[in-house]
Parts: sequence; C-alpha cells; structure tokens
Amino acid sequence: MTAPPVLSVGNLAKAYGGVHALDGVSFDVHAGELLALIGPNGAGKSTCFNVVNGQIRPDAGTVRLEGRDITGLPPRAIARLGVGRTFQIAAVFGSLTVLANVETALLASRGASFGLWRPQDGQARGEALDLLAQTGLAALADRPATGLAYGDVKRLELAIAIAGSPRLLLMDEPTAGMGTHERLALIGLVRRLAAARSLAVLFTEHSMDVVFGHATRVIVLARGRVIADGSVEEIRADPQVRAVYLGRSAATGERGS
Repeated sequence: MTAPPVLSVGNLAKAYGGVHALDGVSFDVHAGELLALIGPNGAGKSTCFNVVNGQIRPDAGTVRLEGRDITGLPPRAIARLGVGRTFQIAAVFGSLTVLANVETALLASRGASFGLWRPQDGQARGEALDLLAQTGLAALADRPATGLAYGDVKRLELAIAIAGSPRLLLMDEPTAGMGTHERLALIGLVRRLAAARSLAVLFTEHSMDVVFGHATRVIVLARGRVIADGSVEEIRADPQVRAVYLGRSAATGERGS
C-alpha cells in the first residue's frame, strides 16, 4: 500500500489581473522524494512555491500537509507544522558561530529563546553538532558564519532548515550562484538527507545538471499549467517540454532559461 503524500497540492489557481499565474496546478510529494519544479520564466514556479509556503494566498485550490489543510496559513505557522525552507539567497546569522546558528534554529523550533539557553544544558549543543556532522560542517563549528565560503554557507542554511526535523523541505534555487562541483555536491547531500530522514523535498531549479542528476521526479510548468509530470527520463523525452523549455539543455545539462 502506497503511503499518503507528505504534500498534496490540488487545483491551485492564482491570477493577477488577466494573467493566470497558476491555473489548476495539482501534484503530490512523498517522503524521501526530491521533486523538481521547473519551467521557463513566467511559468508560475515562484507563485506556486510561495503559495505552498504561505507567502501568497491562492484564489482557489488547496495545500495539504500530511492531510491537514494549510492553505493560506502564514509562513511561521506552516513552519511550526513541519515545513523547512531554504532561500535563493542564503539566510544565516553572520555574527554567530556555525554551531550557534544551528543551536538557535533548534531552540526556535521548540519555541525557546536563545537568550534563555545555557551551554550546560548540553542537549541543543549535542543535536547541533550532530546536524553539522551530517552536513559536513563539524570542523567549522566554532567559526563565525560571516567568514564561511559560499558553499559552506549554503550547507549551514540546510542544517538550519532541517534543525526542526521537518517533514517537508522547500528549496528555492538551492544551487544559485554555485559552481558545478559545489552545486552537485550540495544537491547530492540533500538527496542523502532526504532518504535518511524520509524527508519530502520540493525545489525549484534552473540548472539541468542538478535536476537530471538528482531529482527523483520532475514537474514542468508553462503559463501556469502543469505540462509534464514524470521521471527524469520521461521529462527528457517529452516533446512538449523540449519545445517550450529544455531545448539543447536537455542534451547538454546547461542551465535552462
């Protein structure tokens, strides 16, 4: 028997004047799955992503998290229900150490204040160190975040996002600004964490080497509609997708438009 989806999006619609940014968009994301949401500029990716995250209220349709209707809830409420998020421009506390960044995220996920935390408590520190080990940052635990290389900042942001043990992780252009080696290493790490934690991942991405190399499923949007939903192989071979979006990037792994 197939497990119910972690995220279920049903018939989402959103219009701005006469422009339909979303027009009946539906899809599910299951535990352990990396679902890539791609499409040309103006396809509706950002609108769909922000509706799921609660930043935009849809005109119609539903967003369900493990069966619970979260449509229109604010981002903070959605985060408390088990949704983590990373951003195109990484957001970390530069004045804190790498370890303190993750400790702060752990405490926030429990409704605690960093100002009330005491080092001797130990629990948050131990959990934070474990998260840093999982994301390859253990050796940098005591370094200020402001001095990190960009790839390490992105890994720290990932550690912060999963600190609250979310069931769903939303990643907006997770490899933006990264070189080929760095972006493939980061998305490979995300895939391993998703499998180990049974974490559902929904991400937008322009780099086709990332999508085709690591996504377990791909959805393609065009003009607010889903035009394809399938495996990497199915998306590569879909003539409509090649015509409206992939072009030569399907064969070369270059960035789409």
